[in-house]
Amino acid sequence: MTDLEAALRRAVRGEVGFDTTSRALTTMDASNYRRVPLGVVAPRDADDVAAVLEVCREHAVPVVARGGGTSIAGQATGTGVVLDFTRHMNRLVGIDPEARTAVVQPGVVLDRLQDAAAPHGLRFGPDPSTHSRCTLGGMIGNNSCGSHSVAWGTTADSVRELSVLTARGRRLRLGREWSGAPEGLRGLVDGELARLRTGFPDLPRRISGYALDALLPERGADVARSFCGSEGTLGVLTEAVVRLVESPRARALAVLGYADEAGAAEAAAGLLPLGPLTVEGMAVDLVPSTRGLPRGGAWLFVETGGDTEAEARARAEAVVRAADVVDALVVTDPGGQRTLWRIREDASGTATRMPDGSEAWPGWEDCAVPPVRLGGYLRDFRRLLTAHGLRGTPYGHFGDGCIHVRIDFDLLSADGVARFRRFSQELADVVVAHGGSLSGEHGDGQARAELLPRMYGAETVALFERAKAVWDPDDLLNPGMLVRPAPLDANLRFSVLPREPVDVEFGYPSDGGDFSAAVRRCVGVAKCRTTSVSGAGVMCPSFRATGEEAHSTRGRARLLHEMLAGELVTDGWRSTEVRDALDLCLSCKGCRSDCPVEVDMATYKAEFLHHHYAGRRRPAAHYAMGWLPVWLRWTARTRTAPVVNALASVRPLAAVAKRLGGIAREREVPRLAGETFSRWWRRRGERPTEGGDLVVLWPDTFTEHLSPTVGRAAVRVLEAAGLRVALPPTLRGRAVVGDGTSRSPLALLTARRGKVCCGLTYVSTGQLDRARAVMRRTLDLMAPVLETSAPVVVLEPSCAAALRTDLPELLHDDPRAARLAARVLTFAEALERHAPDWAPPEVNLPAVGQTHCHQHAVLGDAADRRLRESAGLTGELSGGCCGLAGNFGFEAGHYEVSAACAEDQLLPAVREAPDGAVVLADGFSCRTQLEQLAGVRGRHLAEVLAERLD
Repeated sequence: MTDLEAALRRAVRGEVGFDTTSRALTTMDASNYRRVPLGVVAPRDADDVAAVLEVCREHAVPVVARGGGTSIAGQATGTGVVLDFTRHMNRLVGIDPEARTAVVQPGVVLDRLQDAAAPHGLRFGPDPSTHSRCTLGGMIGNNSCGSHSVAWGTTADSVRELSVLTARGRRLRLGREWSGAPEGLRGLVDGELARLRTGFPDLPRRISGYALDALLPERGADVARSFCGSEGTLGVLTEAVVRLVESPRARALAVLGYADEAGAAEAAAGLLPLGPLTVEGMAVDLVPSTRGLPRGGAWLFVETGGDTEAEARARAEAVVRAADVVDALVVTDPGGQRTLWRIREDASGTATRMPDGSEAWPGWEDCAVPPVRLGGYLRDFRRLLTAHGLRGTPYGHFGDGCIHVRIDFDLLSADGVARFRRFSQELADVVVAHGGSLSGEHGDGQARAELLPRMYGAETVALFERAKAVWDPDDLLNPGMLVRPAPLDANLRFSVLPREPVDVEFGYPSDGGDFSAAVRRCVGVAKCRTTSVSGAGVMCPSFRATGEEAHSTRGRARLLHEMLAGELVTDGWRSTEVRDALDLCLSCKGCRSDCPVEVDMATYKAEFLHHHYAGRRRPAAHYAMGWLPVWLRWTARTRTAPVVNALASVRPLAAVAKRLGGIAREREVPRLAGETFSRWWRRRGERPTEGGDLVVLWPDTFTEHLSPTVGRAAVRVLEAAGLRVALPPTLRGRAVVGDGTSRSPLALLTARRGKVCCGLTYVSTGQLDRARAVMRRTLDLMAPVLETSAPVVVLEPSCAAALRTDLPELLHDDPRAARLAARVLTFAEALERHAPDWAPPEVNLPAVGQTHCHQHAVLGDAADRRLRESAGLTGELSGGCCGLAGNFGFEAGHYEVSAACAEDQLLPAVREAPDGAVVLADGFSCRTQLEQLAGVRGRHLAEVLAERLD
């Protein structure tokens, strides 16, 4: 233990982490930069913060304040001690509805404040796109804005008072009329009044540099406002009093279509006198489909408010009349507005990658110019991109002249980094020429601070340095930011990654087969750190259950990054830090769809486990549940299911078996079916030989051995819809498609018997060699099916997802894998595509339950929604993950997290279900979780429909 660590442990009551994991989780924010801290402290209160500052001052170690870690300019990283405010100093202290103020600690997430203010008809004005995970402390540090800044301004406009600790331990209460000003600040300002009145651009989104002009006497000498945007370099925030605004009772959305981006940009400023709440813009190159949008090549999204829907609509229609548009649309229905806003919000996710899937990076994410000059600036910006051979897709807050863009910089090669520097310098000059600010929302950090002399001039930047010295004479707080900055091309997080491809098992087709590129996907925006999900969202259940960064998708990606770097995590694939972080990953695949850059942590986990345990003994659960298809087939072959069920019902025997198998003692062992689905199929005899399309029904392990009633129900429904059902061949050789086996004497003599399997249990436990062997055997068995046009209908969503994605990505060298993946359909998709004229039986009941996480992430549920609607099953299914997630919830040590995941969405939805509601759960894991935690029987949609066929 170092002297610094020991001193901090003695001085503070909060957690002190100098271990590898704690440090690795905070090496990066959402920027291009990386710094390795000495340690991390989670202070419990202001006294702890004061103690940390005292210890670090004695040891001459810098301190960096960190909230949600979503900053994109590098200001939330540092080489000293990082203060993590999200763990303890995250309270909403109180709300005063009469005064329209709230008192918050720096670690409180914005959405929590919004939720608390909403019942009073109030809200916090600024709303960055990261509102579900960014903290008020970070917003104050960066002077964040958001899409409603045309109505409610920046965070600085919403700050009343700030409680701050200086680096030398002084406790200040900052406010207007010099309240809380450190000694020397007023004298500094009094000597520079002329510069402060003339040297700062006048535009709504000027975030760059220190806001020293807020200290002018005619502006109320507002020390709190001046502190906003200082990026943790002047003092450490411990509490804030913020202003709330009245939230409009009704809103309308006008979507205005223009011929091109420049036309939309030039029109935006003219709409501001009409008092809109937002004026957001984007062009067609960010929109996968223009369906639902008015005609045009670019659009403005203009939101208006009012006390009534009619008033909001009238204001929106006035906007349309005032705008010279190609086409327009006004929507007052909240659902319709959400749909349209989703197009705009999805654009920000699309912008993190180029249309061809190649990488794009921040760095010039949020320059701002006067709104009236936005059109000309965008044209110059596009020309500069072309001149440097770069690509980017601008979008953003057109009403404030603030543009977001990610650019396909090559930050891996020396030439690419040199071009990044040249482009940055030239773009800074373009921004300044248009009277703009290098930062219009996210701060300067390391990305832009070096270029501040181009915007302010050397003398004003020297004034910034003098102001920093007044507040922090020892340069203890976040050094290298804003003043005396590190070069903009230093500390790039990509520089530590291996240049040669890493030897891996999966194909990573979206990343050119490069595992390093796959890990680089995580840009740190931390959507996985949201504490609640909306709609059918899934990511990230383990973070919501634990609240710990290590168990978020971003945290795991950071550890993998450091594993590849080899500087902090030094034992590569054998790393216990990475293993422990991945241990609570449910492999739900939610991040594959919900993450803006489609990080696929389930695949990364399988890859890691494969290498981690190569040549070593695995955990018992990997053998017990990874090889589940084998054990169940042996049981079926020996017809010993009744014996196994009887033994499992004897508690002492079950306890011993669970301990030996690495199974959680809290879990009940599921009962095996007395008759497998395939055996029922053979016993059933007569099957239709004429009629509709042939479909091959996949007998997955769960349907085959644990819930064959689902398979029997699916057969009934598919045949009722006029389809001919077959099972996959069980002989490798000249098998016959149509009866699930082969009766050819020659085939019986020359072929080998087998059962198809998707390999899911082997993949999820990282036994990829075994998974590959199982998948190749399956492809051999399915060869006759692939010679037909028959689709493969898979009832278990996790198995369908494995066939769609894991199969072609693991067997990327076998063209049959992609062909089989393309044939896979869900139960609802098969009915919709191959029996389009069939009407399902009427159920006419409310439905509750959960969309399977793999279905949400990989397969999609649009066909299921339409089938439920046709059958009269009303209501929305919840999002999230059931928490059992295949082997995860059965493994020893996972029960508490598994149950917490179920309590997040699934169990509350079932408890609140109306009388007579149908509980839908297409996944065996979901049905098992419902039964074991709630005593509720969930049913596959096929079972519900089959029951009504009579």
